[in-house]
Amino acid sequence: MDPLWDDLKVFLAVARAESLSGAGKALKVDPATVGRRVGRLEQSLAASLFVKSPTGYILTSEGARLMGHAERAERAMRAAVEELAGQAGGMSGQIRLGAPDGSANFLLPQVCAAIVDENPDLEVQIVALPRVFNLSKREADMAIALSPPTAGRLSVQKLTDYHLHLAGSEAYFAKYGEINTLEDLRGRRMVGYISDMIFDKELDYLSDFGVDHVTLASNSVSVQINWVRLGCGVGVVHDFAIPAFTGLRKVLVDQISIKRSFYLIRHQDDRRVERLNRFAAALTAGIRREVARLEGLT
Repeated sequence: MDPLWDDLKVFLAVARAESLSGAGKALKVDPATVGRRVGRLEQSLAASLFVKSPTGYILTSEGARLMGHAERAERAMRAAVEELAGQAGGMSGQIRLGAPDGSANFLLPQVCAAIVDENPDLEVQIVALPRVFNLSKREADMAIALSPPTAGRLSVQKLTDYHLHLAGSEAYFAKYGEINTLEDLRGRRMVGYISDMIFDKELDYLSDFGVDHVTLASNSVSVQINWVRLGCGVGVVHDFAIPAFTGLRKVLVDQISIKRSFYLIRHQDDRRVERLNRFAAALTAGIRREVARLEGLT
């Protein structure tokens, strides 16, 4: 392989990770080798590409200019490899998908498994994190989000609407009584998000119906649902998650009904990559079918 292209890949990894160790981990080489390769590239270009700061390796003005060229070269190389590999017969390679943990736990496993069943040479990685993904740093090839971004060279596609309701376990209602009116919520133990860790305004459900205190709080949807499932309190639950748990049911469905949306976020230039287009189309169709099926069960 051309040493310059090889060094450009190392440059991109350091720029995205902002550290030699992070880049080394991504490239599966030791940090010392990463440092030498960056030095070799700087020498060949007669330019300083990074400044080491207390927070890590920061691009210089020359490095920032090189970044755009290096990313375009990376995209062109990927597209060429895919075209020459003849991928029209099926998807292959690795695709990393970032998603909030609600969809990552209760929708994506079955949807992505079905896609892989039809494309056995494809490897799908789901990164489930309760935060917004940075696609420019290649944390993922594409990401599911709750709100469409308003900045950056990104492609945004609405996947589907979904619904949430207040829910509790049969064990909870047997012990503490039914909830038939909003007044019945007074004094109940509420489960929800940690207020200062809500990464998207669309997750601020409880304030919509006047709940200003959460006794059991987590930034994880899975933790919240497990508290509700165990009868520890009541909380807002995705309709598509309810069928996964026995004895969990919605309450106050006429008074509290929340609708939100999922969006698929991609690099704008990745729209030229046929493999990613095909995966996005399969993912969109699969998520829409699964949300409709699971919400129908509730």
